Amino acid sequence: MDEMKLKEGFAQGIALGRSEQVRHATAGEPEVVSVGEKQLEKPKSEKGPSGSTTIAQGQLRSFVERIERLTEEKDALQIDIREVYAEAKGNGFDTKVLRKVIAIRKKDMAERQEEEAMIELYLHALGMI
Repeated sequence: MDEMKLKEGFAQGIALGRSEQVRHATAGEPEVVSVGEKQLEKPKSEKGPSGSTTIAQGQLRSFVERIERLTEEKDALQIDIREVYAEAKGNGFDTKVLRKVIAIRKKDMAERQEEEAMIELYLHALGMI
């Protein structure tokens, strides 16, 4: 990715209402990108054999490929989970209740007891119990 494309990308972000700004580096100073209140230093540039500037291309490609692979795995797992819910529904289980049971099991005991106490308090205040 060359520097011009990088600048265009930031310009598009600003045009879309994002609060991104680029401060160009002066001699010996890294280029800084501001996103909201955070400031991020751009990856160090390396000179390629043709003299053009590249931005840690191999590292960037590695991150993108890892994220894509993990996203594919996550999608496959979500499909498997949907199939398990469909199987449970086919065997007569209420999937809505099953999802709530799973959500409750994710919580630790103290958090679950606190939530149940609050629900009981609200129901009592509404005259439902």
